[in-house]
Amino acid sequence: MARKPNFTKHKKKKVHGAAFWDQEYTNPAHLKLSDAVSADLEKFIRWHERQKKLERVFLQGNKAFDAGCGNGRNLIYLAQAYNMRGIGVDISSAAIAQAKKAAQKMPISFHLGNTGEPLPAEDASQDVALDMMTSHFLNSSERTALRDELHRILKPGGWLFMKTFLKDDDSHTARLLKEHPGEEPGTYIHPVMGVPEFVYSEAELIAFLREKFIIHKVDRSHRHKGRSGKRRTISVYAEKDYR
Repeated sequence: MARKPNFTKHKKKKVHGAAFWDQEYTNPAHLKLSDAVSADLEKFIRWHERQKKLERVFLQGNKAFDAGCGNGRNLIYLAQAYNMRGIGVDISSAAIAQAKKAAQKMPISFHLGNTGEPLPAEDASQDVALDMMTSHFLNSSERTALRDELHRILKPGGWLFMKTFLKDDDSHTARLLKEHPGEEPGTYIHPVMGVPEFVYSEAELIAFLREKFIIHKVDRSHRHKGRSGKRRTISVYAEKDYR
């Protein structure tokens, strides 16, 4: 959805939720937004194409769904590089407007909506699903709903690429949980955005995804010694069973 926030400056009057994202996509003040494809998605694609035993999913005409698509950069890349079709959903009307403008004449549809609610795609219709820095903004029931919806819309043998924050060995996350605790365990109130964010341990995330998916690979970012505000992340490459 977006990249890492700057925790060094706090606004006196905070704007929350969708209004915050609309403001950031219109006039960025806290987040480093990009039009380029995510390097983590490129890494997932390279890994997948090296696995000769796996059926290829990045092919012309195949479909990708992006939950929390932001300005559409990843779906636009898949359309340009692989001639894939796409569907994106985001809570920010400004982001969706930018995505639609950038993807004119491409086989991509963008929808304004909450990723914790039913997704605009048919059962078993998608080859790839993306949840990249999105589900940590959802509460427990919404995270479960999103996971189950992504499973529903994926074809048997389809792939989920999920990236989120990792709390293991992350001192900054530990400080946020201590100084800005939220109501739900594992949640803090973001000091800039003023909204709850949930952060997984690796064990929690793997257990959560294994209820629905086959886990093939886990990729963790390095610890960031002495870099205040830098966050650890975890990416999971997961497959929907053929059963």
